[in-house]
Amino acid sequence: MSDSNDPIAWVEGKIVPAADARVPILDHGFLFGDGVFEGIRVTERGIFRLADHMKRLETAGRAVGIAPEGGFERVREVACETTRAWGRREGYLRLIVSRGVGALGIDPSTCPSPAIVCIAAGPALPDPEKEARGLSLITSSLRRPAGDVLDPRVKSMNYLNNVLAKREANERGADDALVLNAAGLVAEASATNVFALLGNRLDTPAVTDGALEGLTRRTILEIGQDLGLEVRERSLGRFDLYSADAVFLTGSRAGVIPVGALDGSPISQTGRARVSEIQAAFATRALELSVPVD
Repeated sequence: MSDSNDPIAWVEGKIVPAADARVPILDHGFLFGDGVFEGIRVTERGIFRLADHMKRLETAGRAVGIAPEGGFERVREVACETTRAWGRREGYLRLIVSRGVGALGIDPSTCPSPAIVCIAAGPALPDPEKEARGLSLITSSLRRPAGDVLDPRVKSMNYLNNVLAKREANERGADDALVLNAAGLVAEASATNVFALLGNRLDTPAVTDGALEGLTRRTILEIGQDLGLEVRERSLGRFDLYSADAVFLTGSRAGVIPVGALDGSPISQTGRARVSEIQAAFATRALELSVPVD
């Protein structure tokens, strides 16, 4: 069990401080972003929605043709081993399966053995001031690639589109970026899903519009139904966010985060009490859906 708050990593069968972890420079994950990953919440009870995360990771691996030695059951064991080393405390896992070491060119057939890496780190601690006012978003000038370019359901290691959207938000003095698809419909934020609450309706962009099928997103949809809300996955435009009673983002590490402004215009906070109710319900549900690894 790690006694430090510093991140740790499972690399080549060993748990080491993340600052000391190394991967080969000819690993195609490092060279080309050729690999898949999962970002997974860790609670005091265990790993949140472990089976769902592993199913999504295995499906992504199948989609891009990556099959690690020992199969994805071995990847699951690595996640559990890393979590045990992290200890019974909140945190976040980055579970990676890259194409592995190969030739300098892009040919994936030169990579005989996919590599597994797992990083454990602390949770993203909310900034009280930002939590109170809600995050400020800008609409990114970048668009989410269409599904026939790169299916958003594949959590690949190539996150340049997301990184550049976040950089644009930084450059424009905002907390995060709203990313639209080629049709001008909301896909998601730079690395989180988007929800809009209007009266008794809770809406989130459809996967066909470029949204990742986030597992925190799935949990919030379940919670919304439990709270008596009409939950819908549908196409949303920027106008739908301006007309909402509240807007919030969701992610594995971030949890549930209210939004306060979009492109300098305020987002209504009249539904903020209901968002707080959803946040509290998610904290409880996250524990309930966590799998012990002891």
